[in-house]
Amino acid sequence: MVSFRQPEPEIDPCREEKARRSKSRADVQAIMHSHQASHPAGEGKQAPSGRPAKLALVIPTLREATNILPLLGRVRTALESCRIPYEVIVVDDESGDGIEKIVAGVSAEDPRVRLIVRHGERGLAGAVLRGWAETDATHLGVMDADLQHPPELLPRLWAAMEAGADLAVGSRYASGGSLGGWKAWRHLLSRIAVWMTLPVQRSGRRARDPMSGFFIVRRECIDGVALQPSGFKILLEILARAHLRSVVEVPFTFGHRYAGSSKAGARVAFDYLRLLLRLYRRKGRTPSRPEQEAARSTLENHHGAIHN
Repeated sequence: MVSFRQPEPEIDPCREEKARRSKSRADVQAIMHSHQASHPAGEGKQAPSGRPAKLALVIPTLREATNILPLLGRVRTALESCRIPYEVIVVDDESGDGIEKIVAGVSAEDPRVRLIVRHGERGLAGAVLRGWAETDATHLGVMDADLQHPPELLPRLWAAMEAGADLAVGSRYASGGSLGGWKAWRHLLSRIAVWMTLPVQRSGRRARDPMSGFFIVRRECIDGVALQPSGFKILLEILARAHLRSVVEVPFTFGHRYAGSSKAGARVAFDYLRLLLRLYRRKGRTPSRPEQEAARSTLENHHGAIHN
């Protein structure tokens, strides 16, 4: 007897990528809903804004084991001076570099520090959203793990929130801020990328440094907003879509990476362009080809030129 084998269906890479991103977004939303159910109003993240303030600072990591111990030490010292309830959530994308053991050691000493390891996933935005989904904090923050963001700025960011800001951004472009030792051409390229974001930001609530990865936002301002888990520039989407009434920028000088190497590259450029296109379309406008090429050149050809 002759048996006939059905031909295997062709695999559509684009469809697979969409399915993966859809699953990632669904996973984050499922965690959010689960956490909401276990923390009813008055007890958790959906409670009225008048309840006691608490900060959850998420630190996304990918091969940052060398940096994490000194960073956590400085972060804890800075947050202690704020005299508020807080937790520090390290979200690692399966680095396999020993970071789990390091964070476990800190957590044994201070349970406010904890680690979440994501498996089979990459991307800063998704890591940030995963950390935010697993906390009931009223205020949600993020910073890089490479010590280019000075932890000593955290009390000033928190002071801005206490003064009534909905979003406090560590800014390289606010008066008094600096890109550090960057050369003139890197300044120019970074400025071009920032300039491209102006049409998607809202009048009166624009940030001079919408590419920053160092900020604190009120949870109530992003509740109900389906932020995208792909990409690296989550602040830009928050500026464009969150329910913000006020934005404050706190200047700082962008430091040098303590150890390791930048994760900026072609994928970062691709995700940034896709985010810009999506936000422009929401505004009824598409970036011109020169604008797209300017952003691609800034991010892809000059690694880290506007790295968080």
